[in-house]
Amino acid sequence: MPIEPETKDWTWVIDRRCDECGFDAGAIDGEHVAELIRQNALAWWEVLGRDPAELARRPTDDRWSSLEYACHVRDVFRLYDARLHLMLDEDDPLYPNWDQDQSAIDERYNEQDPAVVSTELQDAAAALAESFDDVEGDAWQRTGTRSDGARFTVDTFARYMIHDPIHHVHDVEVNFALLANGGPSADPE
Repeated sequence: MPIEPETKDWTWVIDRRCDECGFDAGAIDGEHVAELIRQNALAWWEVLGRDPAELARRPTDDRWSSLEYACHVRDVFRLYDARLHLMLDEDDPLYPNWDQDQSAIDERYNEQDPAVVSTELQDAAAALAESFDDVEGDAWQRTGTRSDGARFTVDTFARYMIHDPIHHVHDVEVNFALLANGGPSADPE
């Protein structure tokens, strides 16, 4: 079965623990997200240091490869930096829509050079972490709205965002386990 476009509403991760990856965004506040971004970027640096052929392999036809996940995370960091600045610079902005699945196709995520992606991901993570470091006081309560109507404060936006790259480190760990065990019949948990 080919990869299905993402249709889940993941906003629930703001308030409770994710059963898949174990991260609990409800247990932190936005002021801690910059450090979590930096830690997460280190995990991606390690992931992208693996064999490029392994990184580009999809363990099943309905899962992104680890390289595709890394490209997605890089782009999430870039997108959320732009959205954060919209929230800080404008009153209750509406974010432009982003189709992550179409981006993976259009940008040919699985054909990109892992070394380049690693550098770009590190740069994007550093920029976003610095942007969150600059948020102070009442700015954490500024608002923005996603194209599907989901509303965020900078605080909830930060906590929602950080789940994504943390969750995708879990996804690549599952990928590596599946590949090491010969496919989807292995239980990577």
